[in-house]
Amino acid sequence: MSGHSKWANIKNKKGKTDAARGKIFTKIGRELQIAVKMGGPDPASNSKLRDVIAKAKAANMPNDNIQRSIKKAAGEGENEVLLEITYEGYGPAGIAFIVEAVTDNKNRTAADVRHAFDKNGGNLGTTGCVSFMFDKKGVIVIEKADGIDEDTLMMDALDCGADDFAAEDDAYEITTDPATFSSVRDGLEAKGYTFVEAEVSMVPQTYTKLDNEEQIAAIEKMLDMLDDLDDVINVYHNWEE
Repeated sequence: MSGHSKWANIKNKKGKTDAARGKIFTKIGRELQIAVKMGGPDPASNSKLRDVIAKAKAANMPNDNIQRSIKKAAGEGENEVLLEITYEGYGPAGIAFIVEAVTDNKNRTAADVRHAFDKNGGNLGTTGCVSFMFDKKGVIVIEKADGIDEDTLMMDALDCGADDFAAEDDAYEITTDPATFSSVRDGLEAKGYTFVEAEVSMVPQTYTKLDNEEQIAAIEKMLDMLDDLDDVINVYHNWEE
């Protein structure tokens, strides 16, 4: 669950992973199943599956869990029909939200997501009402550590086909075109880099900073409510945390 991939949010995401690892793995497991349904169980020929596997590894999901989800989707276990649904709308203070869900009951999920918006003074909108304010990008985050030279990493990333490179306080952020994300990620992995985050995300074009404590509390409550929904996989927003 992330608004954008600045390091403060990555640390927050890591904390949630430590506190509720089982829930995170369940959500990623559903993404793996959807990817298999779309393109088959072989990551060599299914780029979507490769991308979700990379996300799973960045979240420290055990390989056994990854393989179990893939086999389940391929028919070697209980089979369920899952749908990908994206919701858009405005939260408190007009903050733009994109909510991605994977569900076996779209009516239940729609009601749960709408409740999270309504309960916190937001409004669930129609498809396209806020997505124009976001760009789809591959995002790779590498934690700053001894042995990683910034200039070398930047050249390695650009050589692998990355679009941009930025050094944050505690991490390096590499962005790519979605079409080249897999090849950039694979190239950096082959060079021995490990990732804090590696996924295709919806990145806001601009961010909104809030000073009102009530508005901030309402957004945090809404994010927590969405995070608690098992069907919700990703939440993107343009609030500058």
